[in-house]
Amino acid sequence: MNRRRTLDLLGVLLAAAVLAALLTWLGVPSAALFAGLAAGLGRALLGRGALTLPKQGMTGAQAVVGVSIGALVSLPTLQAVAADWLPVVAVTVGTLLLSLVAGRLMALRPGVSRVTGAFSMIAGGASGITVMARELGADARMVAVLQYLRVLLIVVTMPVVAAVGFGAVGGRGTAVDDGPGAWVGLLFTVVGVGAGIPFGRLVRLPVASLLGPMLVAATLDLTGLSRGADVPALLEAAAFLVIGLQVGLSFTRDSLRVVGGALPWALVLIVGLVLASAGLGALLAVTADVSPLTAYLATTPGGLYAVLATATDSGADATVVLAVQVLRLFVMLLTAPLLSRWLRRGG
Repeated sequence: MNRRRTLDLLGVLLAAAVLAALLTWLGVPSAALFAGLAAGLGRALLGRGALTLPKQGMTGAQAVVGVSIGALVSLPTLQAVAADWLPVVAVTVGTLLLSLVAGRLMALRPGVSRVTGAFSMIAGGASGITVMARELGADARMVAVLQYLRVLLIVVTMPVVAAVGFGAVGGRGTAVDDGPGAWVGLLFTVVGVGAGIPFGRLVRLPVASLLGPMLVAATLDLTGLSRGADVPALLEAAAFLVIGLQVGLSFTRDSLRVVGGALPWALVLIVGLVLASAGLGALLAVTADVSPLTAYLATTPGGLYAVLATATDSGADATVVLAVQVLRLFVMLLTAPLLSRWLRRGG
């Protein structure tokens, strides 16, 4: 990489980092990814020539996100699923089917392939789906915009729905365990990345740099070897920033027009998907031993960390909420490669 190109890349990274700090201060969800997306988009549309990130940087960012997702798994999570496994599996499959229907309707738009439509509407796992989209044949630009449009809509409306619809009152939460500390978290991340990428490639996983670390991290959690560690927040934010940048830098004026033209129809589908997911929540409340508020939060299609924060603060069963959300997240990510292959063959 020549000096001019290096300075260009450093300038974009600096702009993204400053914007991420501002969005974090403002309380915007997924601030680092949004900042990277915005900075990359600005450079793509206003700069001279194309700018791409080093392949090693993207691989590392994907792996860190994989470890972050894998760290969500725990024995209490699995036990919560096992207690009411049939209704939980039913609503998970129902969410997948709703996503496929919404994706097929999204693909009615000109310029939107079946794979892109499906990945844009998959409910849950926005970060993982965005990471996987390009490698699995979808338009990562449209997938990122529509996935995070849904997340933004959920984050804005969820506290209001919880308070008005279910009588949720804040301030009932309990203290959260911060885990064993940043250094253990860093070691956990290094092991997850260092072992996960070779493992994913060895067994020929699709998107090996994401799914390999995800499965290794989940195994470390379930065996207790992780000691409850998580990816350090700063490192996780850096990974999301890089992923957002990669998507933003790939935009062109033509692709921006396609995405912009699809937004009104996409918003209609997203609202329909959110309402249908709330219907699955009502079904879960009737068939499982959980409160209506817990069931609603458990089936909310996206915004995992905001959902958990609302569950903890409102006194809902955060363990059940996390269990259902994580099960759906893993189902969506692990079936995405099969879904992509099926749709590209005309499924």
